[in-house]
Amino acid sequence: MEIRQLKQKANNLPLKPGVYIMKDKGGKVIYIGKAKALKNRVTQYFGLGNQHTEKVRRMVLNVDDFEYIVCDSEFEALILENSLIKQHQPKYNILLKDDKGSFYIKITDEKWKRIKKAVTLDKTGEFIGPYNSGFIVSQTVDEVQKIFKLPSCNRSFDKPTKPCLDYHIGLCDAPCKANISANDYNKTVQAAVEYIKNGEIAENSISALTKQMEAAAEELNFELAARIRDRINAINKIRQKQKVVEISYKEQDVFASVIFDGTACVAVLKFRNFKLWDKQHFFIEDVTDKTDFYAEFLQQYYVGKTDIPSRILVDSEFEGSDLIENWLSKTMDKNISIILPKQGEQKRIIEMCQNNAVQNLSEKTEKTTREMSVLNELKELLNLEKVPKIIEAYDISNMSGDNNVAGMVVFKDAKPYKAGYKRFKIKGFLGQDDYRSMAEVLDRRFNEYQNGENESFNTLPDLILLDGAKGQIGAVLPVLEKYGLNIAIFGMVKDSKHRTRAIATTGGDIVIKSNRRVFTFITNIQDEVHRFAISFQKQLQSKKMLGRELTKIKGIGDKKANALLKHFGSMIKIKNADIQSLVSVKGITEQNAVDIVEYFNKL
Repeated sequence: MEIRQLKQKANNLPLKPGVYIMKDKGGKVIYIGKAKALKNRVTQYFGLGNQHTEKVRRMVLNVDDFEYIVCDSEFEALILENSLIKQHQPKYNILLKDDKGSFYIKITDEKWKRIKKAVTLDKTGEFIGPYNSGFIVSQTVDEVQKIFKLPSCNRSFDKPTKPCLDYHIGLCDAPCKANISANDYNKTVQAAVEYIKNGEIAENSISALTKQMEAAAEELNFELAARIRDRINAINKIRQKQKVVEISYKEQDVFASVIFDGTACVAVLKFRNFKLWDKQHFFIEDVTDKTDFYAEFLQQYYVGKTDIPSRILVDSEFEGSDLIENWLSKTMDKNISIILPKQGEQKRIIEMCQNNAVQNLSEKTEKTTREMSVLNELKELLNLEKVPKIIEAYDISNMSGDNNVAGMVVFKDAKPYKAGYKRFKIKGFLGQDDYRSMAEVLDRRFNEYQNGENESFNTLPDLILLDGAKGQIGAVLPVLEKYGLNIAIFGMVKDSKHRTRAIATTGGDIVIKSNRRVFTFITNIQDEVHRFAISFQKQLQSKKMLGRELTKIKGIGDKKANALLKHFGSMIKIKNADIQSLVSVKGITEQNAVDIVEYFNKL
């Protein structure tokens, strides 16, 4: 069915709540959605192509037909949508893998026993578990290795070898040095196993170890006493670390996400019994705004789950949150709230969750955590539609109204992209006028984009930063309107000491000093574009001074002086040039060449 026919069919839908089911040419379900008013929602797919995300555009291109089911309420539509998505697993819906599974702690059956994380049972050792959380298993294994100074490597301990860094920083007793027998080593492993089986760290654990340490000291077994002392110290350190992620509420789930280059990472922190109990992360492709996918993501995350806390923290408001709250509350038969914290402990927990999302996405995309953090923070601060991967910055430079020039620098993925740097001479007028200069430069830049002849201008930025306040922005906005461009544009404001102070908008300034990463990033951009523009201005000034020296020669005016400098590149090369080389310059006669050689020979 053609788009025109699909749109016509959608126009005949009722203005009632319901579920719509998109199908491809083979009749396969490729997307399922719900709507408060079916007609309004479905017609959008077939009439707003230019405003759709890439993912929606691809889905619409594959739609050959659709069905719909009218419901009594939007809530009923939500329940039906969840059921149908689970049944059909449509390609273009957010589909989260079922993370239910069993995890084990394995004690290997070998001469030098190891404690490891395992996901399957076999007959090669002892297993503790199962656990529902892989995070808890990993955390527990890491914890006992640190407390009992057990190796985390795969080395053989039958022959002495040079110990690794863990030994030198006190994290491992280094059985690889052959300073302990396999029997004594395995006794330590067994003590670690007993520690795991006894559960959480408790005061009586510390008390029991203290008594063992004192008894060993009385028996003059100072080596054993020292090892027990180190275990006590390690336990206390881990207890302090755990307190960092303790919260005031017994149970809550925390969701935060970051988006980079169309890929979103959603991090989930699950708190139970006042402590961090589990963490997960999910990747979602073809995303531009977190508010567009949170409702669907939470639906898929919680469908079929029975362990849903009363508090759910999110890092962004999103449409449909009240509907999700209602659905979860009725599912669990208790009041469940979706909360966007603004300050205090809960805001800190959200920030920790965001940092986890940044870290996971940086590993996937091979971008550094710093780059991704600053670009996401800039997006949030400026309320941009997407992460500004490509930023263009502009600055004007002149010398008392003379040599009026501009510099354009490009930052790509938060790093200077020097292949994109451009220099402009102001041609439209004489004298000093930063507003007109900025407007001329942007006009020429986007005229090049529109012509498409110069490949270096063919990529549009996600964000434009101008060195200046709202006056510069006001001068440039008509240029963007002229070319029909919707690009976010802001100014970079300096204080009286020429240091970055704020980001300017058409309505006022956004102070950025409180956000260290964004402040440093904007300062670097402003310093770089200023350096680039002023270096061009100085270069032209230097050439002008050299040109004046050449115009002292009989028959050499500004035009011929500029031609000589452009051809030879420096005054030294002009001085050393012979008559034949000078004559090869366009416009230079043989008499000019003789006069030039004679002039410099007299100096």
